[in-house]
Amino acid sequence: MASTQQLKRRIGSVKNTKQITKAMELVAASKMRKATEAAHRGRAYRQSAHSMLARLNKVTEINEHPLYKKRPVDQRLYIVITSNRGLAGAYNSNVIKSLAGSIASDKKQKIKSSVIVIGKRGAQFLNRVEGIDIVAVYDDFSDKPTANDIRPILNTIIDKYTAKLVDEVCIIFTEHKSNILQTVDNLTVLPASYETDPDESEGPSLSDVTFEPSVNDVLENVTERLLEVQIWQALLESIASEQSMRMLSMKNATDNATEIIDDLTLEFNTARQAKITQELAEITGGAEAIK
Repeated sequence: MASTQQLKRRIGSVKNTKQITKAMELVAASKMRKATEAAHRGRAYRQSAHSMLARLNKVTEINEHPLYKKRPVDQRLYIVITSNRGLAGAYNSNVIKSLAGSIASDKKQKIKSSVIVIGKRGAQFLNRVEGIDIVAVYDDFSDKPTANDIRPILNTIIDKYTAKLVDEVCIIFTEHKSNILQTVDNLTVLPASYETDPDESEGPSLSDVTFEPSVNDVLENVTERLLEVQIWQALLESIASEQSMRMLSMKNATDNATEIIDDLTLEFNTARQAKITQELAEITGGAEAIK
Protein backbone atom coordinates (compact mmCIF):
# COMPACT_ATOMS: atom_id res chain seq x y z
CA MET A 1 0.00 0.00 0.00
CA ALA A 2 1.26 3.48 -0.90
CA SER A 3 2.12 5.89 1.89
CA THR A 4 -0.31 8.64 2.88
CA GLN A 5 2.10 11.25 1.53
CA GLN A 6 2.19 9.59 -1.88
CA LEU A 7 -1.59 9.26 -1.93
CA LYS A 8 -2.02 12.95 -1.09
CA ARG A 9 0.24 13.92 -3.98
CA ARG A 10 -1.66 11.65 -6.36
CA ILE A 11 -5.01 13.06 -5.22
CA GLY A 12 -3.72 16.61 -5.73
CA SER A 13 -2.42 15.74 -9.20
CA VAL A 14 -5.72 14.17 -10.28
CA LYS A 15 -7.66 17.17 -8.93
CA ASN A 16 -5.53 19.51 -11.03
CA THR A 17 -6.16 17.35 -14.09
CA LYS A 18 -9.88 17.35 -13.34
CA GLN A 19 -9.92 21.16 -13.26
CA ILE A 20 -8.24 21.27 -16.67
CA THR A 21 -10.59 18.73 -18.28
CA LYS A 22 -13.63 20.47 -16.78
CA ALA A 23 -12.50 23.82 -18.19
CA MET A 24 -11.89 22.23 -21.62
CA GLU A 25 -15.34 20.63 -21.49
CA LEU A 26 -17.00 24.00 -20.87
CA VAL A 27 -15.01 25.69 -23.63
CA ALA A 28 -15.87 22.90 -26.09
CA ALA A 29 -19.56 23.11 -25.13
CA SER A 30 -19.60 26.84 -25.86
CA LYS A 31 -17.86 26.38 -29.22
CA MET A 32 -20.10 23.43 -30.06
CA ARG A 33 -23.28 25.48 -29.70
CA LYS A 34 -21.98 28.16 -32.07
CA ALA A 35 -20.64 25.60 -34.56
CA THR A 36 -23.89 23.62 -34.53
CA GLU A 37 -25.94 26.73 -35.25
CA ALA A 38 -23.63 27.61 -38.17
CA ALA A 39 -23.86 24.06 -39.58
CA HIS A 40 -27.66 24.10 -39.44
CA ARG A 41 -27.84 27.47 -41.17
CA GLY A 42 -25.53 26.24 -43.93
CA ARG A 43 -27.84 23.34 -44.78
CA ALA A 44 -30.53 25.74 -45.97
CA TYR A 45 -28.04 27.47 -48.29
CA ARG A 46 -26.96 24.11 -49.72
CA GLN A 47 -30.59 23.14 -50.35
CA SER A 48 -31.19 26.44 -52.18
CA ALA A 49 -28.30 25.69 -54.55
CA HIS A 50 -29.73 22.23 -55.31
CA SER A 51 -33.18 23.75 -55.88
CA MET A 52 -31.80 26.34 -58.31
CA LEU A 53 -29.95 23.67 -60.32
CA ALA A 54 -33.08 21.53 -60.51
CA ARG A 55 -34.95 24.47 -62.01
CA LEU A 56 -32.12 25.36 -64.40
CA ASN A 57 -32.12 21.78 -65.67
CA LYS A 58 -35.53 22.49 -67.22
CA VAL A 59 -34.17 25.22 -69.49
CA THR A 60 -30.73 23.80 -70.33
CA GLU A 61 -28.90 20.48 -70.45
CA ILE A 62 -26.95 20.60 -67.21
CA ASN A 63 -25.33 17.21 -67.78
CA GLU A 64 -23.54 18.61 -70.83
CA HIS A 65 -21.55 20.98 -68.63
CA PRO A 66 -17.90 19.81 -68.19
CA LEU A 67 -18.19 19.68 -64.39
CA TYR A 68 -21.23 17.36 -64.58
CA LYS A 69 -19.86 14.88 -67.09
CA LYS A 70 -19.00 11.48 -65.65
CA ARG A 71 -16.08 9.44 -66.95
CA PRO A 72 -14.27 6.23 -65.95
CA VAL A 73 -12.31 6.77 -62.75
CA ASP A 74 -8.56 6.32 -63.07
CA GLN A 75 -7.54 9.17 -60.75
CA ARG A 76 -9.41 10.05 -57.57
CA LEU A 77 -8.77 13.10 -55.39
CA TYR A 78 -9.80 13.14 -51.72
CA ILE A 79 -10.38 16.22 -49.58
CA VAL A 80 -9.89 15.04 -46.00
CA ILE A 81 -11.05 17.18 -43.07
CA THR A 82 -9.36 16.56 -39.71
CA SER A 83 -8.54 18.81 -36.75
CA ASN A 84 -5.45 20.76 -35.74
CA ARG A 85 -5.70 19.62 -32.13
CA GLY A 86 -6.22 16.32 -30.35
CA LEU A 87 -8.24 15.41 -27.24
CA ALA A 88 -11.37 14.94 -29.37
CA GLY A 89 -12.00 11.26 -28.82
CA ALA A 90 -12.13 9.19 -32.01
CA TYR A 91 -12.81 12.21 -34.26
CA ASN A 92 -9.52 12.12 -36.21
CA SER A 93 -9.02 8.36 -36.12
CA ASN A 94 -12.48 7.73 -37.63
CA VAL A 95 -11.74 10.06 -40.57
CA ILE A 96 -8.26 8.59 -41.12
CA LYS A 97 -9.66 5.05 -40.95
CA SER A 98 -12.23 5.92 -43.64
CA LEU A 99 -9.52 7.46 -45.84
CA ALA A 100 -7.23 4.45 -45.40
CA GLY A 101 -10.07 2.11 -46.38
CA SER A 102 -10.90 4.15 -49.48
CA ILE A 103 -7.25 4.28 -50.61
CA ALA A 104 -6.90 0.52 -50.08
CA SER A 105 -10.03 -0.02 -52.19
CA ASP A 106 -8.61 2.24 -54.92
CA LYS A 107 -5.37 0.24 -55.02
CA LYS A 108 -7.32 -2.98 -55.58
CA GLN A 109 -9.12 -1.30 -58.48
CA LYS A 110 -5.83 0.18 -59.77
CA ILE A 111 -7.07 3.74 -59.20
CA LYS A 112 -4.46 6.35 -58.33
CA SER A 113 -5.27 8.39 -55.23
CA SER A 114 -4.24 11.90 -54.23
CA VAL A 115 -5.21 13.90 -51.15
CA ILE A 116 -5.86 17.49 -50.10
CA VAL A 117 -5.55 17.57 -46.31
CA ILE A 118 -7.30 20.02 -44.01
CA GLY A 119 -5.93 19.87 -40.45
CA LYS A 120 -2.57 19.04 -38.88
CA ARG A 121 -3.65 15.62 -37.58
CA GLY A 122 -4.42 14.30 -41.05
CA ALA A 123 -1.16 15.72 -42.42
CA GLN A 124 0.84 14.04 -39.65
CA PHE A 125 -0.71 10.68 -40.50
CA LEU A 126 -0.25 10.95 -44.27
CA ASN A 127 3.39 12.02 -43.91
CA ARG A 128 4.07 8.58 -42.42
CA VAL A 129 2.36 6.74 -45.29
CA GLU A 130 4.37 5.94 -48.40
CA GLY A 131 2.94 6.20 -51.88
CA ILE A 132 0.33 8.91 -51.12
CA ASP A 133 0.31 11.98 -53.35
CA ILE A 134 -0.41 14.95 -51.05
CA VAL A 135 -1.58 17.82 -53.27
CA ALA A 136 -1.87 20.45 -50.51
CA VAL A 137 -2.15 20.85 -46.74
CA TYR A 138 -4.30 23.51 -45.05
CA ASP A 139 -3.78 23.83 -41.30
CA ASP A 140 -4.74 27.46 -40.69
CA PHE A 141 -8.54 27.37 -40.98
CA SER A 142 -10.41 29.06 -38.14
CA ASP A 143 -13.64 27.88 -36.52
CA LYS A 144 -15.48 30.25 -38.87
CA PRO A 145 -14.26 29.47 -42.41
CA THR A 146 -15.06 31.98 -45.14
CA ALA A 147 -15.38 31.81 -48.92
CA ASN A 148 -11.86 33.21 -49.24
CA ASP A 149 -10.53 30.31 -47.15
CA ILE A 150 -12.24 27.78 -49.41
CA ARG A 151 -11.38 29.45 -52.73
CA PRO A 152 -7.88 27.88 -53.16
CA ILE A 153 -9.33 24.38 -52.64
CA LEU A 154 -12.22 25.11 -55.00
CA ASN A 155 -9.92 26.40 -57.73
CA THR A 156 -7.64 23.37 -57.37
CA ILE A 157 -10.36 20.75 -57.75
CA ILE A 158 -12.06 22.58 -60.65
CA ASP A 159 -8.78 23.02 -62.53
CA LYS A 160 -7.75 19.41 -62.02
CA TYR A 161 -11.16 18.05 -63.03
CA THR A 162 -11.54 20.19 -66.16
CA ALA A 163 -7.95 19.34 -67.19
CA LYS A 164 -8.82 15.64 -66.67
CA LEU A 165 -6.00 15.21 -64.17
CA VAL A 166 -8.56 13.63 -61.82
CA ASP A 167 -11.78 11.84 -62.69
CA GLU A 168 -13.54 12.13 -59.34
CA VAL A 169 -13.27 14.35 -56.25
CA CYS A 170 -14.58 13.21 -52.85
CA ILE A 171 -14.76 14.86 -49.43
CA ILE A 172 -14.26 12.73 -46.33
CA PHE A 173 -15.65 14.56 -43.31
CA THR A 174 -17.61 14.00 -40.10
CA GLU A 175 -21.31 14.83 -40.32
CA HIS A 176 -22.93 16.24 -37.19
CA LYS A 177 -26.11 14.23 -36.63
CA SER A 178 -26.59 15.33 -33.03
CA ASN A 179 -24.53 16.28 -29.99
CA ILE A 180 -23.96 12.59 -29.20
CA LEU A 181 -23.91 11.12 -32.73
CA GLN A 182 -21.42 11.98 -35.47
CA THR A 183 -20.71 9.83 -38.52
CA VAL A 184 -17.95 9.89 -41.14
CA ASP A 185 -19.28 10.58 -44.63
CA ASN A 186 -17.65 10.21 -48.05
CA LEU A 187 -19.30 12.73 -50.38
CA THR A 188 -18.60 12.95 -54.12
CA VAL A 189 -18.46 16.59 -55.24
CA LEU A 190 -17.09 16.11 -58.78
CA PRO A 191 -18.59 15.19 -61.12
CA ALA A 192 -21.13 17.67 -59.79
CA SER A 193 -24.68 16.56 -59.07
CA TYR A 194 -27.77 17.99 -57.47
CA GLU A 195 -30.63 16.62 -55.42
CA THR A 196 -34.34 17.12 -55.98
CA ASP A 197 -37.02 16.81 -53.33
CA PRO A 198 -40.23 15.39 -54.85
CA ASP A 199 -42.25 16.64 -51.87
CA GLU A 200 -40.98 20.17 -52.28
CA SER A 201 -43.24 22.54 -54.19
CA GLU A 202 -41.61 23.82 -57.37
CA GLY A 203 -40.74 27.47 -57.73
CA PRO A 204 -41.80 29.68 -60.61
CA SER A 205 -40.99 28.35 -64.08
CA LEU A 206 -37.82 29.70 -65.70
CA SER A 207 -38.94 29.04 -69.28
CA ASP A 208 -40.01 32.68 -69.79
CA VAL A 209 -37.09 34.17 -67.86
CA THR A 210 -34.43 36.18 -69.67
CA PHE A 211 -30.92 35.35 -68.44
CA GLU A 212 -28.15 37.92 -68.48
CA PRO A 213 -25.57 37.42 -69.80
CA SER A 214 -26.74 33.86 -70.64
CA VAL A 215 -28.19 30.75 -69.04
CA ASN A 216 -24.80 29.00 -69.40
CA ASP A 217 -23.07 31.76 -67.46
CA VAL A 218 -25.71 31.50 -64.73
CA LEU A 219 -25.23 27.71 -64.67
CA GLU A 220 -21.45 28.17 -64.39
CA ASN A 221 -21.84 30.52 -61.44
CA VAL A 222 -24.45 28.39 -59.65
CA THR A 223 -22.31 25.26 -60.13
CA GLU A 224 -19.30 26.93 -58.55
CA ARG A 225 -21.49 28.10 -55.68
CA LEU A 226 -22.76 24.53 -55.24
CA LEU A 227 -19.22 23.14 -55.03
CA GLU A 228 -18.22 25.95 -52.69
CA VAL A 229 -21.15 25.39 -50.36
CA GLN A 230 -20.52 21.63 -50.27
CA ILE A 231 -16.92 22.18 -49.11
CA TRP A 232 -18.01 24.94 -46.73
CA GLN A 233 -20.82 22.82 -45.28
CA ALA A 234 -18.46 19.87 -44.80
CA LEU A 235 -16.13 22.15 -42.85
CA LEU A 236 -18.97 23.44 -40.66
CA GLU A 237 -20.24 19.90 -40.00
CA SER A 238 -16.70 18.77 -39.13
CA ILE A 239 -16.11 21.68 -36.75
CA ALA A 240 -19.40 21.02 -34.95
CA SER A 241 -18.57 17.30 -34.73
CA GLU A 242 -15.07 17.99 -33.44
CA GLN A 243 -16.34 20.22 -30.63
CA SER A 244 -19.11 17.74 -29.74
CA MET A 245 -16.67 14.86 -29.51
CA ARG A 246 -14.16 16.97 -27.58
CA MET A 247 -16.87 17.98 -25.10
CA LEU A 248 -17.90 14.35 -24.56
CA SER A 249 -14.28 13.25 -24.31
CA MET A 250 -13.49 15.88 -21.69
CA LYS A 251 -16.69 15.05 -19.80
CA ASN A 252 -15.68 11.39 -19.67
CA ALA A 253 -12.19 12.42 -18.52
CA THR A 254 -13.68 14.59 -15.78
CA ASP A 255 -15.98 11.77 -14.63
CA ASN A 256 -13.06 9.33 -14.60
CA ALA A 257 -10.98 11.79 -12.59
CA THR A 258 -13.81 12.05 -10.04
CA GLU A 259 -13.91 8.26 -9.69
CA ILE A 260 -10.12 8.08 -9.30
CA ILE A 261 -10.22 10.80 -6.63
CA ASP A 262 -12.90 8.87 -4.73
CA ASP A 263 -10.86 5.65 -4.92
CA LEU A 264 -7.65 7.38 -3.85
CA THR A 265 -9.45 9.19 -1.02
CA LEU A 266 -10.81 5.85 0.24
CA GLU A 267 -7.32 4.34 0.00
CA PHE A 268 -5.87 7.39 1.78
CA ASN A 269 -8.40 7.13 4.61
CA THR A 270 -7.74 3.40 4.92
CA ALA A 271 -3.98 3.97 5.07
CA ARG A 272 -4.36 6.79 7.60
CA GLN A 273 -6.66 4.65 9.77
CA ALA A 274 -4.20 1.78 9.61
CA LYS A 275 -1.38 4.13 10.65
CA ILE A 276 -3.43 5.48 13.58
CA THR A 277 -4.34 1.95 14.65
CA GLN A 278 -0.67 0.94 14.51
CA GLU A 279 0.36 3.95 16.58
CA LEU A 280 -2.31 3.20 19.18
CA ALA A 281 -1.19 -0.41 19.31
CA GLU A 282 2.42 0.70 19.84
CA ILE A 283 1.40 3.10 22.64
CA THR A 284 -0.69 0.39 24.30
CA GLY A 285 2.15 -2.10 23.96
CA GLY A 286 4.62 0.42 25.45
CA ALA A 287 2.31 1.10 28.39
CA GLU A 288 1.92 -2.60 29.05
CA ALA A 289 5.68 -3.05 28.90
CA ILE A 290 6.18 -0.32 31.54
CA LYS A 291 3.77 -2.10 33.89
